[in-house]
Amino acid sequence: MSCQHYSICPADPAGHYFDVRLSIPRPDAAGQLLRLPVWIPGSYMVRDFSRNIVELRALAAGQPVAVERHSKSEWLCAPCEGELVVEYRVYAWDLSVRSAHLDTTHGFFNGTSVFLEVVGQSESACEVFLEKPSHPECQSWRVATALPEAGAERYGFGGYRASNYDELIDHPVEMGDFDLATFEACGVSHDIVLSGRHSADMDRLCRDLKTICEHHIRFFGEPAPVDRYVFLTMVTGDGYGGLEHRASTALMTSRRSLPRVGVDSVDKHYRNFLGLCSHEYFHTWNVKRIKPAVFSPFDLSGEQHTRLLWAFEGITSYYDDLALVRTGLISQRDYLEQLAQTLSRVWRGRGRFRQTVTESSFDAWTRFYKQDENAPNAIVSYYAKGAVIALCLDALLQQSGSSLDQLMALLWERHAEVGVGEREIEDYVAELAGEPARHTLCTWLYSTEDPDVAAALEQFGVSLNWRAPEGQDDWGSVSTDNDAAPSGASPQTIGVRCVAAPEWGGLAKLTVVYEGEPAHRAGLSAGDVLVAMDGLKVTAADWESRVAQALRGQPIRVHAFRRDELMAFDVVPEPAARTAAELRMASGSERLRQSWLRGQ
Repeated sequence: MSCQHYSICPADPAGHYFDVRLSIPRPDAAGQLLRLPVWIPGSYMVRDFSRNIVELRALAAGQPVAVERHSKSEWLCAPCEGELVVEYRVYAWDLSVRSAHLDTTHGFFNGTSVFLEVVGQSESACEVFLEKPSHPECQSWRVATALPEAGAERYGFGGYRASNYDELIDHPVEMGDFDLATFEACGVSHDIVLSGRHSADMDRLCRDLKTICEHHIRFFGEPAPVDRYVFLTMVTGDGYGGLEHRASTALMTSRRSLPRVGVDSVDKHYRNFLGLCSHEYFHTWNVKRIKPAVFSPFDLSGEQHTRLLWAFEGITSYYDDLALVRTGLISQRDYLEQLAQTLSRVWRGRGRFRQTVTESSFDAWTRFYKQDENAPNAIVSYYAKGAVIALCLDALLQQSGSSLDQLMALLWERHAEVGVGEREIEDYVAELAGEPARHTLCTWLYSTEDPDVAAALEQFGVSLNWRAPEGQDDWGSVSTDNDAAPSGASPQTIGVRCVAAPEWGGLAKLTVVYEGEPAHRAGLSAGDVLVAMDGLKVTAADWESRVAQALRGQPIRVHAFRRDELMAFDVVPEPAARTAAELRMASGSERLRQSWLRGQ
């Protein structure tokens, strides 16, 4: 097969347009079909990237070639003689890790947003020329990508290559005046790229990420499956997110989440960023190479359903923060605080009674990635509950002299490049720990029965107590034998979550109304804006205290706006359910915790 030639230019940064030119030396004699993916691997929702192609034309020997829209994401070029050249313009104004973004400060794109697939020639080699922008404010830009160079200098505009289309679209590209630092982990060069205004301690970032990367490489076994790796990071005011790729990751983080010069501690914001980096780097093995059989190969023209996302995201979510404590980057208490939050978030929602974690995986396309105000009542997160199941599975396997570490090693040994069947992980659990272990795991996966987290944690030297949350933002806590016992009193609640609504002058707007709770029974709905309780104004800052101070068993007269209509409701607060995880580290259990949290 002939080689496809792409060139992409940030032609109009102010207008947010990339111009792309695709040359096909030997187009299909019956007419060449072109296709743009409708989704990007790792983000399981149809996004229809083709909507951002605003102009497209085809030429052969300098003459126009007729192009017909074949479907929402496909174009059919008429038969022609010789090389077919396709030129098109892509609108790029999605500041996320999933698509493409361009302005005078930087350019970023995933191949799934900008590179048309030459249908029938997807296994052909691809050459890519990254053109330097002509805009005067962009003359000092550089390039960051894990794409192999083919003529371009490292970090420079010019020629790059990919062995096929699948590889082409799995290497995101950042252009701009970014900050760059490089470190080596287990003999592999790693780049950290920060785009956006920041004052991060780059040396500290290199040291900490080196620690994480070396841990994950040694966890699966050297050598690493990549020759080079790039952390592409967009720094914004309040962003958060990540998307894994075969030799890089696209990240978005807030400025406050980066380490500051002269500060040695790890606050909760930096801890979250390190956890995000750990998560995406672990994906280099778990989902990029060990992956569901249905993804071998990917079909990017439509949904590909699997019930295994609980394993590929949930197990990764279990190990991301566990790696931080195993490497000493965070304390045991910090790790258990994160775990308490995960447990509390799963138990707070009603969706865990309605949806199994395998159903959540299968329904990711239409439910998890398209959440609405009723999501906490209807769905469960395969990330969070998957991590809880991974914890319990680790304890279950260790009872038989094995561990989740050994299960992951087995998956890497047998499935590094071979897809995992929908029920194969269950088979491996039975191989390691017997049929009863398989049965227990299947109960967790295919029913809404809660796993016995308390027993699993007790095995690891941590006790679990469920208490009532003190407020909507109380996501659990950690204590030791030296700390005071938690209060037995249950605060009152009406069963909602609220945010301050700027358009309503800071009044409390309901974002979630939990099923079966007092607000639901009284008729309040998500989107309602609280105005007054018992005739007195309430705001987002004081509504919870007003509920807490109300007389027990007595109704509160609540006035709220629904759209532009003022409505009244009688709501009787109730004691809050025990959904906040209280983890306690007993003084006599250090050895058990050490063997778990240090991987000994």
